[in-house]
Amino acid sequence: MIEWMQILLISFGVFFYLIGTLGILRFPDVFTRLHALTKADNLGLGLVMLGVLPSLPSIPAALKVVLCWLLILASSAVATYLIAKRAAEDQAS
Repeated sequence: MIEWMQILLISFGVFFYLIGTLGILRFPDVFTRLHALTKADNLGLGLVMLGVLPSLPSIPAALKVVLCWLLILASSAVATYLIAKRAAEDQAS
């Protein structure tokens, strides 16, 4: 049962990654592209991480994966903010 849940969670995570990639290709401006990419990637990464957690050998290994996920969420938010700020500055001038 756990293996099927892992497969399901990882599959949904990959699906959201693909949807985010499709958003980059289809949306018209930088702001909607950023929104699609960050939302889909954060959800996709969370689902993949949840799918991988049960197969990790120990609690410290699982905590490392969760810490990596939190750091990626933080860096994604900062990078998205900086790109959006630059795009807004370019659009204003």
